[in-house]
Amino acid sequence: MALPTAGLGRSGLEITRVGFGAWAVGGGDWANGWGPQDDTDSVAAIRHAVERGVNWIDTAAVYGLGHSEEVVGRALREMAPADRPLVFTKCGRVVDPATPMAMPVTNLHPDSIRSECEASLRRLGVEAFDLYQFHWPNDSTGTPLEESWGVMARLQDEGKTRAIGASNYTVEELRRCEAVRHVDSLQPPFSPVRREAAAELLDWCAAHETGVIVYSPMRSGLLTDRFSAERAATLAEGDWRRRNPDFQSPQLERNLQLRDAMRDIGRRHGVDTGAVAIAWTLSWPAVTGAIVGARSPEQVDGWIPAAALTLTPAELDEIAAAIDRIGAGAGPTRP
Repeated sequence: MALPTAGLGRSGLEITRVGFGAWAVGGGDWANGWGPQDDTDSVAAIRHAVERGVNWIDTAAVYGLGHSEEVVGRALREMAPADRPLVFTKCGRVVDPATPMAMPVTNLHPDSIRSECEASLRRLGVEAFDLYQFHWPNDSTGTPLEESWGVMARLQDEGKTRAIGASNYTVEELRRCEAVRHVDSLQPPFSPVRREAAAELLDWCAAHETGVIVYSPMRSGLLTDRFSAERAATLAEGDWRRRNPDFQSPQLERNLQLRDAMRDIGRRHGVDTGAVAIAWTLSWPAVTGAIVGARSPEQVDGWIPAAALTLTPAELDEIAAAIDRIGAGAGPTRP
């Protein structure tokens, strides 16, 4: 199945408008996990997404402390080489194996970056990444950003990765990286309830030909038809969402009101409300693609229509008016 694609900045990578996010498949045995997962179901979800036309997977070394990359690697091995998707991963967030439930810290020391790179290549079973990204800024080791980004540039020169990018970076941090080597992509959080990236980041990326792949476009399941206050109250103990304000009163109720306000748009198009939320992020001109998680083939089928869904100007106005009326989230409300 062919899905619409777009070029990721000037990296040369042509990606589908939606990609498979492998955060949740890392499991729940770490501080930011999603609770217990079934690896067989996770592999089935990845394979189904690729069969439906998705041509890239985004993961990270810290997801499940390497387990997400192992699951992705297993899925890749079960595919014919010609069918394998592009592989994006991230480095820089580390946890002491002796205390797996401790919050990760950012380590962008050159030795740590290289060590993580080699470990991720082994887990994924690939010779090179298609995109390698810094996960978070504010390095705990005190390494200057320019020195850390210089290592990424050398990994690119050495053929370890085709493109290099950053996640959760500010405009000032992107400027500092750009002075060393072009930033091929940025990965910010972006959804109808987390709109801060539209204030400045998207314009910077457009001006510098930096691709944008947004994460959590459905706010980690909150903006789907299946989510509810009852569901929030019964999230597994190991699910990070139990501790997040967006999933607690009073923000939870406002966010669900916005979800409900978008439901009529989904019905008009015959899609899940989550697909409307994803399409909203893709309507911003600077956004190249959206990372969407799934733990089953059925979840993939719920959001895959977003790749080809174009919201009308009237529908974008409708969503903006609902945001203003409900007071959900922060940031610009319309592209």
